[in-house]
Amino acid sequence: MKVKLNRWMLAGAASLAFVALAHAQVDTSKSTVTATSKQMNVPTDGKFNKFSAQIAFDPAKPTAGTANITIDTGSYDLGDDDYNKQVRGAEWFDAGKYPTATFVSSAIAPAGGNKYNVTGKITIKGKSQTVTVPVTVTQQGATETFDGALPIKRTQFDVGTGEWKDTSIVADDVVIKFHIVAAKK
Repeated sequence: MKVKLNRWMLAGAASLAFVALAHAQVDTSKSTVTATSKQMNVPTDGKFNKFSAQIAFDPAKPTAGTANITIDTGSYDLGDDDYNKQVRGAEWFDAGKYPTATFVSSAIAPAGGNKYNVTGKITIKGKSQTVTVPVTVTQQGATETFDGALPIKRTQFDVGTGEWKDTSIVADDVVIKFHIVAAKK
């Protein structure tokens, strides 16, 4: 069903923005990147199963930090093989032509306590925008965790074209959520 597939696709487009911080090796087995969209006003979550992150972050010098995230758009998982195949197609992620989505930070600013605003460029399907992602950093033992959510408009990245460009069935708003776990150096 195209309606269900659309919400999954929307969620994925948003996932790029999750890139935040870390000054160590990212543990992708404990980390997640999801995208939540609404199809017929019902929230739908999809997960990117493959991504990589190069993150440098020191809470004593946050402005010197950097984040570079690459997401495999073909790894977007809606929990159904038929939907997954559709979302990889040209109307949604077009994973054959645009196999990755990226986020590259340009600035990190303290926002009080363990919160930071990470500004950078998100690129999905060859379309780029500068965004600011609020990130919460939690340190526990030898681990740092970076959590955040970034709202985007899927149509600004051409995610959902043709009949799916209409936002009455699959909403334009998508929230990319991330939970990045890294071992401190």
